[in-house]
Amino acid sequence: MTRIAVLGSTGSIGVSALEVVAAHPERLQVVALAAGANVEKMQAQIAQVRPRAVAMATQDSLRRVRAGVDRAAGEGVQTWTWGREGLVEVATHPDVDVVLCASSGTEALEAVLAAIQAGKRIALANKEVLVMAGALVMAAARVHGVDVLPVDSEHNAIHQCLAGHPRAHVRRLVLTASGGPFRTTPAERLATVTAADALSHPTWKMGRKITIDSATMMNKGLEVIEARWLFEMSADRIDVVIHPQSVVHSMVEFEDGSLLAQLGVTDMKLPIQYAFTWPDRWESPVPRLDWQHGLDLRFEVPDLERFPCLALAYEALRAGGAAPVVLNAANEIAVASFLEGLVPFTGIAATVADVLADASGQGLDTTSLAAIREVDAWARRQATARLGTIESAGRGIIA
Repeated sequence: MTRIAVLGSTGSIGVSALEVVAAHPERLQVVALAAGANVEKMQAQIAQVRPRAVAMATQDSLRRVRAGVDRAAGEGVQTWTWGREGLVEVATHPDVDVVLCASSGTEALEAVLAAIQAGKRIALANKEVLVMAGALVMAAARVHGVDVLPVDSEHNAIHQCLAGHPRAHVRRLVLTASGGPFRTTPAERLATVTAADALSHPTWKMGRKITIDSATMMNKGLEVIEARWLFEMSADRIDVVIHPQSVVHSMVEFEDGSLLAQLGVTDMKLPIQYAFTWPDRWESPVPRLDWQHGLDLRFEVPDLERFPCLALAYEALRAGGAAPVVLNAANEIAVASFLEGLVPFTGIAATVADVLADASGQGLDTTSLAAIREVDAWARRQATARLGTIESAGRGIIA
């Protein structure tokens, strides 16, 4: 029996993870749950899986979960906790074998490091952990002999394609991207698109922040940085191609020119189960590709004028040091402002570019977790200040 902790259990990845567990009750068991503020969904999940530990983002949300949870289900919970320390407590619970990090943002960074130090396998569905602290996380994983298995469909595909192949044989990694809702939108029209437009993803159903990141292609940029740490590849050996059908989830090109690709339906339960069961393969609760009507597979080179966030991510990766931390923090602030209708869509990339420029040459320290947190906070302050300027300039323009 593999026992699992789910960080971010009420989000789309967390919900899919519980469906995977439900499909294999004799092999998988959820013993710990952590979530943000979705009290009702957490109460339902406690009744569903009967965990031994529960964490919420705030003390108030935890209190409300406990007050309304089914009494019989709640009696089995031995640990009720909250906040960043609560995430650590859930991730290091002694009964846990695998920690699925599906929480959004950067809150779970300490929890992932603590879980690694406790010898837990990490199933990573959170890009920010490696974007912020890839060197620290992967070094800790090597020291403690812990597997970090990617759940993002693209990195999961690469992990599968690399199986049994020496890294010396690999020429490059190719991450596929759907292109999002603005794949064919002229760049000059992007300043007027709305949050509703950007949230209309053509392929995947995801959370609001990651959906906006897909629309700007910052999501793919963060994945490039994540791939650098997961697979020890330089920026020049990681490419991105747009593949609107989202059937090929990513590819690996080898020195002899051969390409291996992983194909599958657009269902996150497949990479989640892979991370839970690797190196085994089990029957999965997902449909198969439909070959009866054929597959139309097309690929395009990304337009960096339309998607400047992708170029900014490559720039940050090549710069190294604090740049990826700054990139991620500034983007989070900018995306939140766009979703609130305070800045135009194009203000996201403009803000990130400005804050990266502010950070250049400042010698920001990222050699420890505390230092990384300081850089993250600095970048958020800078982005907030920049966005105040953009908001003031654009007042009366944004609906």
